[in-house]
Amino acid sequence: MARVIAVCNQKGGVGKTTTSVNLSAYLAALGRRALLIDFDPQANATSALTYERNFPKNIYHGILNHSHYEELVRPSAILNYHFIPSSPDLSGAIIELVNLPEREYYLRKFINELRHHYDYILIDLPPSLSLLTVNGLVAADEVLIPVQAEYYGLEGLGQLLQTIHLIRENLRHPLSITGAVITLYDKRERLSRDVNKNLRRHFPHRVFKVEVPRSVALAEAPSYSRPIILYQPYSPGALAYRRLAQELIELESQYQIPTRELGNFNA
Repeated sequence: MARVIAVCNQKGGVGKTTTSVNLSAYLAALGRRALLIDFDPQANATSALTYERNFPKNIYHGILNHSHYEELVRPSAILNYHFIPSSPDLSGAIIELVNLPEREYYLRKFINELRHHYDYILIDLPPSLSLLTVNGLVAADEVLIPVQAEYYGLEGLGQLLQTIHLIRENLRHPLSITGAVITLYDKRERLSRDVNKNLRRHFPHRVFKVEVPRSVALAEAPSYSRPIILYQPYSPGALAYRRLAQELIELESQYQIPTRELGNFNA
């Protein structure tokens, strides 16, 4: 049964998609079966894994029951690493879902059909609070929060924690916080060091040991539609995401398989 982890931050530009794509790649490289669901209409995670752009069917068709998951899952260039693409069509789902019953649970219902095929399912969420983001958080059991090593990154973190609290209270979904990972870190800059220190001192949840550095290789890899492990596997950014995957795997003994059954959302 897969651990379903939403990679989320309501602030854009914090390395959310970079983390989703490369963490999934290293989980697969370390022997886990990994699936990445691109749930952002910008489809940046999709373009980071393939040159193909015009998928006839994507996650939009999956959540609205127009397609079975077997029609949507695509292999990446890494063994045991699959992905489900997104497209701008997904923006329309916000309007289509708004008047439907249990509109917050459509992605969760979709994932529950396939989660037994994987060890990890990561969901790359849009950098905003919308019905898509709520669907992604309700579909997940855990949240991984990339935090940019800048002051505004800390502000976005506070907003996200409030959103998670509201989902727990109003939707009665026991969403846990896997932890925060510091991204775009430059140890030469005082601001990066101060944000790092303050986050580790005051954040009430886990902060992963590794800091993901600013890296030209990480920025270039998506233009070649490759995760960093296939582009520059010995670059500082690649080594950081490998260590992050190792840290996440070390937490497996603490993971508890959810007992909440599909369709029992109002219990």
